[in-house]
Amino acid sequence: MPTADSSSDSSTDSSSEDTLDLELPPEALPLVVDEPAAGGSGPVPVDDLLDGIAGWGRAATPAGVFTLVPVRIERDLPLIARWMNDPAVAEFWDLAGAPSVTEAHLREQLDGDGRSVPCLGVLGSVPMSYWEIYRADLDPVARYYPARPHDTGLHLLIGGVADRARGLGGILLRAVAGQVLSQRPACGRVIAEPDLRNTPSIAAFLAGGYRFAAEVELPGKRAALMIRDRALRHLL
Repeated sequence: MPTADSSSDSSTDSSSEDTLDLELPPEALPLVVDEPAAGGSGPVPVDDLLDGIAGWGRAATPAGVFTLVPVRIERDLPLIARWMNDPAVAEFWDLAGAPSVTEAHLREQLDGDGRSVPCLGVLGSVPMSYWEIYRADLDPVARYYPARPHDTGLHLLIGGVADRARGLGGILLRAVAGQVLSQRPACGRVIAEPDLRNTPSIAAFLAGGYRFAAEVELPGKRAALMIRDRALRHLL
């Protein structure tokens, strides 16, 4: 899973492949809509499995105003594919290669049922990170830890080398967890599962108010289960 200050790992991909059995009514499928206008106004999707990320709006952080913008392949693929070919990122995400490799990974989510939404993280006006916000309770990862209904997972990579190793990971992970818990009232926990070898990522989650809950053996990696609890959101 994600790394915050350098790279991330997608070995517990939250796409439709190998997902838990779930029958979804047609109205639960997300709609393709424009991203919100300034201030979070503008068209937003109908209620979906992640409560309309496109309408979550902006978050104020010590580093500036931060916005999650759902990915559009035709607009965002060149940038995300370039990030995936950074050796520090590729070590954990395993998506290096031609843009078609990254495109297939994105399309699995975008063409799925809405349980995972790929997003660009925009700081100020600059796209500088890639996120996957996913329903951990509906993802294969739920087989490897005591999942609760509406657990929401995060995958993160910070794209630019200049944005790494300066504390941005922890700041943004805290901000996005705050958005999840504010916008998804049914969600009691935000979880992540970075590779145990990815010590910068684990450090960023700890700085962002997550606690180390356990080591878990996942397909392709041994991971650190990181949890941010709603009950502790104002204390950490």
